[in-house]
Amino acid sequence: MSAYLIVYRETPITDPEAIAKYSQSNRDNAAYFQSQFHAQPLVVYGRSEAPEGANPDGITMMKFPTYADAKAFYESPAYQQVIPFRQQAAEWRVVIVEGLD
Repeated sequence: MSAYLIVYRETPITDPEAIAKYSQSNRDNAAYFQSQFHAQPLVVYGRSEAPEGANPDGITMMKFPTYADAKAFYESPAYQQVIPFRQQAAEWRVVIVEGLD
C-alpha cells in the first residue's frame, strides 16, 4: 500500500541561508532518494488554499510505494542530517500517511 510524506511549512522562511542548504542537499540526494526509497515528488510548494482551517505557508508531498519506504526515507542518515537546516528556517509539521492503493 502506498504512503505519502507531507511536509507543511507553517510559517514563512526566516533563514534563507538555512533553507538554501536544505534544498540544495535534497537536490544533490534526489537520485539516491528515488533509487533507495522510490520517492516520487508530487507537490513542491504549489498554489494552495484551505477552504477550512489555516492554509500552510507551503506544502510538499512525496509518494512512496509503502509506509515502510516513507519511514525509511525520513529516518535515513542522508535526510536526518539536513532536517536541522529546515527546522532552523521556519516552523514545520511532517506527516506520514498510508494511501488507499
